[in-house]
Amino acid sequence: MTDASPIATLDPADLVVLLDDAHRPCGTAPRLQVHDADTPLHLAFSVHLLDAQGRTLVTRRALGKKTWPGVWTNSCCGHPRPGEDIRVAAARRVGEELGIRLTADDLTVRLPDFQYHAVDASGVVEHEVCPVHVALVPDGQVVRPDPAEVAEYAWVAWPDLWEAVRRTPFAFSPWLVLQAEAIGPVLSQKA
Repeated sequence: MTDASPIATLDPADLVVLLDDAHRPCGTAPRLQVHDADTPLHLAFSVHLLDAQGRTLVTRRALGKKTWPGVWTNSCCGHPRPGEDIRVAAARRVGEELGIRLTADDLTVRLPDFQYHAVDASGVVEHEVCPVHVALVPDGQVVRPDPAEVAEYAWVAWPDLWEAVRRTPFAFSPWLVLQAEAIGPVLSQKA
């Protein structure tokens, strides 16, 4: 599954960073091919966006997504490119998926060591070390979701989301279920 060719021969946007058991980078693999029934451990990130009222943005994954299509999840997820700072990658991906401009400094890591392994109904496996970040959406910015990524979205109070995830985990992505459990009933931008 790993690509032995030099990174320079492939578009870095199409690669994920593979990790060894100690969570150290140990190679790369094509992003669109790495997720299958035997997905290797790789680096990712999750973002929870908050508005001025303290609500969090949840998104419903587009129906065309390879894994967990149509499932409600956190604001944004993605993979850093080889050599890319994870907070820079998260800010970049929030812009691409949701049209919201952030900087790396806008993001606070809440769960730095979050890791999960989950199997989609189709048999595709997610196996990620996925630090979880929180950011306040800057004033004046509105959500403009990429329809290839997001089917719909909603702003909800974190305690309501936490309770819904606790009561009906099947309606949410497995990583959101685990993140909500780890964060607890109160989400703030503070670590």
